[in-house]
Amino acid sequence: MSSFDDPAEPTLGPATPARAAAASTPVPTSIDGRVIEEFARDFLKERRSERRWRAVRRLAWLLVFAAIAWALVAQQRNAAVPSGPHTALIEIQGEIAADALASAEGINAALRTAFDDAGAQAVVLRINSPGGSPVQAGLITDEIRRLKGLHADKKVYAVCEELCASAAYYIAAVADEIFVDKASIVGSIGVLMDGFGFTGTMDKLGVERRLITAGDNKGLLDPFSPLSEAHKAYAQAMVNQIHQQFIKVVKDGRGARLKEVPETFSGLFWSGESAVQQGLADRLGSLDYVAREVVKAEEVIDYTPKENVAERLAKRFGAAVGAGAAKALGGMTVR
Repeated sequence: MSSFDDPAEPTLGPATPARAAAASTPVPTSIDGRVIEEFARDFLKERRSERRWRAVRRLAWLLVFAAIAWALVAQQRNAAVPSGPHTALIEIQGEIAADALASAEGINAALRTAFDDAGAQAVVLRINSPGGSPVQAGLITDEIRRLKGLHADKKVYAVCEELCASAAYYIAAVADEIFVDKASIVGSIGVLMDGFGFTGTMDKLGVERRLITAGDNKGLLDPFSPLSEAHKAYAQAMVNQIHQQFIKVVKDGRGARLKEVPETFSGLFWSGESAVQQGLADRLGSLDYVAREVVKAEEVIDYTPKENVAERLAKRFGAAVGAGAAKALGGMTVR
């Protein structure tokens, strides 16, 4: 037998059935049709799921906005309900500032509502505040004077609880009468402008301040630059001017009742008992006492601006609420 007849080597000869079947089997050259079908099915399933979740998110945002709208309408409806004879209460609590509950915008809106309500026999400002912005206090006192001029028969009373100082007393001074507790803290008729200076620290650390301004006084009170005598004098003059405005409000409001002493406008504060003795307040008394004994309308209705649902949601969710809502609503199309 020739060595070329080795059965392990391929030979030429007649085709057997097995060889014919193997030769007729196609060699796969592309993705199987079933694979493509399964991929398309999964892709469509994922797209349908994504559309469902998008619809759920949009519906959730719509429900949130509907709840906010309902709360605002309900709040306005409740505020418009007429009431019988009562004492109108407006709370001035915490810092008096533009972004606080005790802001001129909120307090003045409450004042207008209380003065316009025929059932409100008088307006009581219940104050517990360390003070704050002289601008906000000035806006509130201006509105109280204006409303008193339009409603001459409606009195305004201030009831000072724990603290009625600085800008809070600025507001109280325009009331017809001021009531305090004997242990209340009252006064602090003064103005301050505070800050920090870091020039010494910067020198020790070898830090150089590079400040470029257009205008000789543009860097006024910059904490990283030395305070010049000219700038200090200018700031002091401005503070003194605002202090004089404060003093005028107190003198105009208290009139002959004020027993002025050298310390009255020095920024000191006193107990409620001492405040009555000095004419900074009129009597001892609480809200209930004023409503019952002075106004003669024991029912007290609170006109103080409150946080509504929209404000609470905005604080809770922050900027994400607006961004998410814009994204959800912006993605809506008609198909």
